[in-house]
Amino acid sequence: MTLILGIDPGSRITGFGVVQQTPRGCVYVASGCIRTGAGELAERLQIVYRGVREVIQTYGPVTMGIEKVFMAKNADSALKLGQARGAAIVAGAEEGMEIAEYTATQVKQAVVGTGAANKEQVQMMVMHMLKLTSKPQIDASDALAIAICHAHTRSSLLPHGLGAARSRGGRLRL
Repeated sequence: MTLILGIDPGSRITGFGVVQQTPRGCVYVASGCIRTGAGELAERLQIVYRGVREVIQTYGPVTMGIEKVFMAKNADSALKLGQARGAAIVAGAEEGMEIAEYTATQVKQAVVGTGAANKEQVQMMVMHMLKLTSKPQIDASDALAIAICHAHTRSSLLPHGLGAARSRGGRLRL
């Protein structure tokens, strides 16, 4: 049974979710948010990096799924999001994790069944799939959805040789 970390990166709030992949589906382990506050960008990125490393060291996941950057209307926001992603990816890479990247549409498709789902629909399906009795924070819910998406992708790739999907640096290109 594999522990999987999902990361929903952000320069102010980075959501994380840890699930255990079992033959019967995913089981909830932990979730939460890494809040960086309003400091300088370099300080916030350091908080993201340290927070992700702490989650990895606390729960021991062996693989990580992270959301890809989308092009937002505001280029500055997209750049900051990309930098937060980078901090999280480096934290995972330093821990020797296999890292896969997913678009928001891929995550929504895997969890809800449609790439056009809204955040509340994703949150409700995450609650249903993981048998949660209370709503996780929206960023944590998104991270759990990424972890579930990664679990589904892994289970469909493993029988066909996961190594074929690998690229440089241990990051999967899907």
